[in-house]
Amino acid sequence: MKILVTGGAGYIGSHTVRKLRQANHEIVIFDNLSSGHKDAIKDFELFEGDLANKQDLEKVFSENSFDGVVHFAGSIEAGESMTDPKRFFDNNFVCGLNLLEAMLAHNVKKIVFSSSAAVYGEPEKMPIKETDPKNPTNVYGLTKLMFEQVLDAYDHAYGLKSVALRYFNATGADPSGDIGPDHKNKTHLLTLILLTALGKRDAIKIFGTDFPTPDGTGIRDYVHVNDLADAHVLALEYLTNDNTSNKFNLGNGTGTSVLQVIEMSKKITGIDFKVIEEPRRDGDPANLFASSQKAKTILNWRPNFPEMQQIIETAWNWHSKHPDGFKE
Repeated sequence: MKILVTGGAGYIGSHTVRKLRQANHEIVIFDNLSSGHKDAIKDFELFEGDLANKQDLEKVFSENSFDGVVHFAGSIEAGESMTDPKRFFDNNFVCGLNLLEAMLAHNVKKIVFSSSAAVYGEPEKMPIKETDPKNPTNVYGLTKLMFEQVLDAYDHAYGLKSVALRYFNATGADPSGDIGPDHKNKTHLLTLILLTALGKRDAIKIFGTDFPTPDGTGIRDYVHVNDLADAHVLALEYLTNDNTSNKFNLGNGTGTSVLQVIEMSKKITGIDFKVIEEPRRDGDPANLFASSQKAKTILNWRPNFPEMQQIIETAWNWHSKHPDGFKE
């Protein structure tokens, strides 16, 4: 199939296009490079464009005959979404509507959407299931939920079929060490830890040591970026075979505490870096981990990196080879 991948030069996108190619799909990446990197997609076809520009969308759809879309493009920092909500509504919602308009105009009726566990907010019970209440606590999560609801409406009205993949904490890097996380705003825990180990930061901060967890630090479900990438390939297969819309959680189904991630990282890197304890941040739940049973049953998804140690090792391989990320 010929697939348009929006945001394909970004972290999860660049890992996914490799997996899509391995599955014999033809790829065109649509990216404005505001946060993506050309070096992450060196041998892929790139159409430099912006979802805010309907002319860019018309051009890429007119020049290609796509069978489906994988939609990553958008703003991702939850904290920033609370201080600059307009940007998130524009990038994650309005631009998404522009994409759907172009898809319908060119009769492209399959989309895999990069959603988030942020749609759930602070859940009442663990593990989190797809049917659990959706109460986002930040604008980022709200925009993801709103777009999921748009996809439901477009399925009902126009027959546009979608799979929404709700990621938990995406982390790690391709084992080759060629590509990995290089975000302009570095907020991911493991990236901050490993940059501290490399001496790029003075210390790593733990926000909250008094949570009702075994070691007092917050517990999260970390899932390897290549496992997320595999799920997108499977979601496209599912849409092709079943032609039915659906939503899936993607996580390892187990939680790892902040302190555990720090201790494992110290062991793997062999570096005893500085750790500073800070008070809890507002709205940080103690515990978040997924039930991914639905994805395993319906998509036949199986994580290849179920252990946190494996995930950290792949991330360290990337960061130690590229201490300054992609140098463009």
